[in-house]
This record gives sequence, C-alpha cells and structure tokens, in this order.
Amino acid sequence: MNWKPRKPRPLRAGAYVIPSLFTTANMLLGFYALLAGLEGQFQAAVLMLFAAACLDTLDGRIARLTGTASPFGREYDSLADLVSFGLAPALLCYLWGLHELGRVGFAAPAVYLLCNAARLARFNVSRRTADPAYFIGLPAPAAAGAIGSILFFVDTRGDSFLLQIVVLSALVVVGLLAVSTFRYVSFKEIDFRRRRSFRVVLVIASIAVLALIHIGLFFLVGAASYALSGPTAWVVGRLRRRRRAIRLRAATLRGR
Repeated sequence: MNWKPRKPRPLRAGAYVIPSLFTTANMLLGFYALLAGLEGQFQAAVLMLFAAACLDTLDGRIARLTGTASPFGREYDSLADLVSFGLAPALLCYLWGLHELGRVGFAAPAVYLLCNAARLARFNVSRRTADPAYFIGLPAPAAAGAIGSILFFVDTRGDSFLLQIVVLSALVVVGLLAVSTFRYVSFKEIDFRRRRSFRVVLVIASIAVLALIHIGLFFLVGAASYALSGPTAWVVGRLRRRRRAIRLRAATLRGR
C-alpha cells in the first residue's frame, strides 16, 4: 500500500482575525491611555502606550509568519497607530500641562499629530519600495515612546514652566523626525539565533541593570537614543564621505 504524505492544509480565512485582534488591542490601549490621562494618571497612560507598541510589533510579525497579511490589515494597523501613537501622546501632553500655555500649548501637540499622520500615510504608499532593514523617518511607536518616556520620567503634572517648554520642544522635534528622511534600524533583519560577542552581552546586562535601578530613566535613555540614532547616523555618514573625498583628492594630486 502506497502512502502519500498529506499536503499541508491552507490557513482558513479566519486566520486573518489573529493579527487584527492584536491591532484592535493596540487601538483599545491607546483609547484607555486617553481615559487615564483625563483622570490624571499619566504614568499608567504611558505604560499603556508602551504595551500598545509591543502589540503593534507583534501583529505585523504574526501576519508575516502565518501568511495572513492583507491590505485591510495594513490600513487597519495604520488607523490604530494614529490613535495610539499620534492622538494619544499629543492629547496626553496637552492634558499634562501644555494647556496652560494657551495657543502655543495647543499648536505643539497638533504639529506632532499631523506629522505622525503624514508619516503613517507615507509609510503605506512607500512600503513596497522601502528597505525592510530600515524605516524612513522615526516610526510612530518610537515617537510615542520618546514623548511618553518624558512624561513617565517626570512623574508629575506639568506645573513647571521649564518642563512645559521641554515637552513642547520634544513634541515638535519628534514630530519633525517622524517626517524626516533619516533612516532608523527596523530590527526586522536581526537574527537573534546568531552567536554574539561578549561585548553584546555586557551591553544587554548594563541595560537590564539600568532598568532595575530606575525604570523611568531606562525608558527615557532608550527612547531618546533611538530617536537620535537617525540624525546621528546621517552626520557620521556625511563625515565619512567627506573624509573619503579628501583622501581621494589627495591621492589624485599625488598621482599627478
């Protein structure tokens, strides 16, 4: 009797619900973060945004692993991101203390929201031609993390004029980084199964120690480092190209 191996059964249409559930949870966390902000619980609101960012990472990975990516899922994900990482951080900052600055306090969150909306729209139309190893412009979850980490670190209402100016400036800078053309590592191409050097282990251990010592400082340093990595890499690249050009010019002159 000849035995034939069974063909793998294709995933049912219901499998498309799986990544959408993560996207829905992402949006609901953004909504609950807004409710927490209205109650003055800003640290809890920021933690919800961090959890939403984790879910945003998972829904895309699950969709790719299960082969359930779809145009609907991509658009739905962008709408959820606009709520959780665009609207929620902007309104939280306004409720936190920027409302005391009048029109300026309204303008900065509005700039941040509009920049993130434009960033998400650009990401949708350029997804097919983009390098998967990099994001163009600061991703929306990272932008929300940069703003949220400041509120989490401060752990108080924005009664200080100096802190209000810091948050207001951060909203504008982070918003501009979102619509910039700086490249940010996406971490999609990183193989966690590869062996790493001992230095990498030391870096990971240092990060873990910082998280244990002061979780607020850990969030702030991590979010700020990633947000600044794009312009820093651009500056370093420009300097390297300039040095190469100088060396090439010097070699050409010596050749004459």
